[in-house]
Amino acid sequence: MTGGFRSAVVTFPGSNCDRDMAVALEQVSGTAPIRVWHGDAELPERLDFIALPGGFSYGDYLRCGAIASRSPIMRAVIEAAGKGVPVLGVCNGFQVLTESGLLPGALLRNAAIRFVCREVVLTVENGQSLFTSGYEQGARIRVPVAHHDGNYFADDETLDRIEGEGRVAFRYAEEVNGSSRAIAGVLNAAGNVLGMMPHPERAIEPAQGSADGRALFESAVKGLVGA
Repeated sequence: MTGGFRSAVVTFPGSNCDRDMAVALEQVSGTAPIRVWHGDAELPERLDFIALPGGFSYGDYLRCGAIASRSPIMRAVIEAAGKGVPVLGVCNGFQVLTESGLLPGALLRNAAIRFVCREVVLTVENGQSLFTSGYEQGARIRVPVAHHDGNYFADDETLDRIEGEGRVAFRYAEEVNGSSRAIAGVLNAAGNVLGMMPHPERAIEPAQGSADGRALFESAVKGLVGA
């Protein structure tokens, strides 16, 4: 799409979707992302986009994403997000975002206490954000999930606030963990940080079973540097 897009994918010990994320970003933007190690103290300069991938950072000890959220690189990620750099956290990356305070709420263990790996249907709740402008409002998309602690939870006051501010990016179209309106993706107040549990990077071409995740990356690239 464009050669001027500078992105970075952060790898933590136990990340296992960092390559998937890097491939998705390169296929959509035309430029390979810079690979960043969790122990680095600084991010590359002039980044347009930062991605925190899925996996089991630090073996999911303590709480999923808790140790990774204290990694040296996260101080730089938090600072960059505060300056408006878009940050996408998927699955374990979503957990890291909540543990670091970049997003509200927490990710709890699945109600059935088992690992879930299957394709799910999402509804696009906010089609006007940097990450979702390529989707129609209310569209239904198919993407895979792969998680053991994927139950997004927040207190009633927080849920009311993010609902009222239009910060729910995606919902599951079917009942998940006992809820018929379960949240699959949340934005921060500024709209430049998105955490989602399903894996859009695993749904960018038909050979993967669905290409519905591609529009998320295309939305970001187009919104940041143009087509």
